[in-house]
Amino acid sequence: MLKLMESFRLMTNICIRTGLENDASSLKRLSTLSYKQLREFQIPSYYKLCAISKATGILAARKKSIKRGHRTRNLYLRKPLLTTCYGFRLVDQKLLIPIGLSDMATVPLNPHTVEVLAESNVTVRSFTLTPKSFSLSIRKDVEPITRLTGLVGVDRNLNNLTVGNRVKVTYYDMSKTAVVAETTKSIIRSFGRNDARIRLALTGKYGERRKNRVRQLIHRVSKQAVENAFRDKQAIVFEDIHEIRRLYRKWNWQGKGYRARMNDWPFHEAKRQVEYKAAWVGVPVVTLSRSETGGTSRVCPRCGERLQSGKELRRKLWCQRCRELFDRDLVAVLNISRRGRFTFERSKGVGFEAMVQEPDAGTWPKVILKVDPTKLTHRHESAN
Repeated sequence: MLKLMESFRLMTNICIRTGLENDASSLKRLSTLSYKQLREFQIPSYYKLCAISKATGILAARKKSIKRGHRTRNLYLRKPLLTTCYGFRLVDQKLLIPIGLSDMATVPLNPHTVEVLAESNVTVRSFTLTPKSFSLSIRKDVEPITRLTGLVGVDRNLNNLTVGNRVKVTYYDMSKTAVVAETTKSIIRSFGRNDARIRLALTGKYGERRKNRVRQLIHRVSKQAVENAFRDKQAIVFEDIHEIRRLYRKWNWQGKGYRARMNDWPFHEAKRQVEYKAAWVGVPVVTLSRSETGGTSRVCPRCGERLQSGKELRRKLWCQRCRELFDRDLVAVLNISRRGRFTFERSKGVGFEAMVQEPDAGTWPKVILKVDPTKLTHRHESAN
């Protein structure tokens, strides 16, 4: 297997070099130019086709980077690997990989993988094998949920993930992710090695450990959030905060420790995991634009007035018109879920007036914004 992975790496590099010499980045032209050069490799022919496809993807990414004005390095595949979508078979909880004309290598599958592949609507499309890892690319035909009962907004914070609407709000504790990040940084700072190579290797080792621990913590939270949305037949609404790191830069009158904590905040990983888990079970996910989610934490969910904040209030906000104190995370999810409904209905072609909501009968009461505010009823639940 190691010899086959090394041969695949060499074939990919030959195709990359051929593409660079002839300025070829399409699959058809690269196949015509480089297929004859791969005759010396005595391996199944579909591995050659996959090597050409791999090289085509690398060359296409380089071409796109050049168009965007980014600098590119010399292209070549460094690590041995093997990837294909032909020839393999699944037999008795094992993957059979052809390594010759009649020889097959066996890769055992763990119980979780076997359980997922046992579903009737799941098919294996390809696999990628390296000396240290093995991954399967699978496809699942999912029936999306059509009869939704509502939407839930998701507010991402450093120490918690808040999911809910005006019926129910759930707080998921994610403070341990910040603890893991701070612990890892303190360990790395304690290294006193004079050899930079050893220090770099240790830093990479602890950085990988930190990434895995944070992903596992987010996995538990995202799994529970998607399961609740699927059970209640609700869509999930996110706000667009991809440029939030601009708020935590040097010379922004913030402390170094505070900027470090906020820049370590894995807000994108939480959204990524929720999105792919929701797609796996057919739960719709809506991402609002920046203009649609402006001021979600500053506008009263009852009357629409701007909320007042202060150091003595901490994470609480005060509405002068309603004369009531609100939690900042609660305000955010209520506004996100409400605005998400407008976007979701607009995407389906449902018309409504600008100031009057026309929700489904029996599910959402009629609301006239800033004129007839509904009674804010919610239930807080803590989930660790």
